[in-house]
Amino acid sequence: MREILASRGIELTRSLGQNFLHDQNQLQRIVAAANLSKADKVLEIGPGLGPLTELLLEKAGEVLAIEKDGRLVEVLREWFDAKFESQDPKFHLVYGDALKFLQEEPRDWKGWKLVANLPYSVASPILVEMACGERAPEKIVVTLQSEVAQRLMAGADDDDYGILTLLVQLDFEPRESFKISGSCFFPEPDVASACVALERRAQPLLPEELRANYVKIVKRALSQRRKMMMKLLKADWPAERLAQAFAELNISPQERAEKLSLAQFVELTKLLN
Repeated sequence: MREILASRGIELTRSLGQNFLHDQNQLQRIVAAANLSKADKVLEIGPGLGPLTELLLEKAGEVLAIEKDGRLVEVLREWFDAKFESQDPKFHLVYGDALKFLQEEPRDWKGWKLVANLPYSVASPILVEMACGERAPEKIVVTLQSEVAQRLMAGADDDDYGILTLLVQLDFEPRESFKISGSCFFPEPDVASACVALERRAQPLLPEELRANYVKIVKRALSQRRKMMMKLLKADWPAERLAQAFAELNISPQERAEKLSLAQFVELTKLLN
């Protein structure tokens, strides 16, 4: 990686979260967690110089990669165009901002898997964009900042349990998580890293028309973690309805939101609808 970057005069920038995972053992572990076959279509965000991309192309039937750095896009095109010029097109490269691409060009990702070393600065909004709704991919395997990984894997009353946990776990079940040493990246990041594997739930926990209310409840209830949940929700719902719903679910009026499980938030959404 150093040689390629030096030969082209490319200096990596922190603003783009350019910490490239190069350790082959960890790359293979990520691909194994994705459980790929030739029937799979894979979305990769932030391919960098393409070490993960190569492994994905070996296992999957199609790879769509989105890269924001135009200098790296040139490197990727040269390498992969030469590699696949005599084969059916299985590699597609988009030059652009991944989050804007996902927001401005909505598509159905149900038949896809997201496998990527995500840029840490935009990992959470990308996950929320990809993981919520009927169009979500069937599996997500991503490397990201360790503290974000802990939020994705958290359960009720864990220190890391919060809004991101509840937004993503509504549609996805956490399957596995493993730490990745900073020495496996170039340049080495200032924060700890981990890979998580999430699988889309076979059956949705809520009908799609209740999603907006669920998001509203979760965000309001966790907006001030030290305050009682019912008191916060009174900004949006009548006190009588809240009292009735809390009583039906056997939730104390003094309870704080981080004590409630995903299932309790789901049932509360149904009752308040």
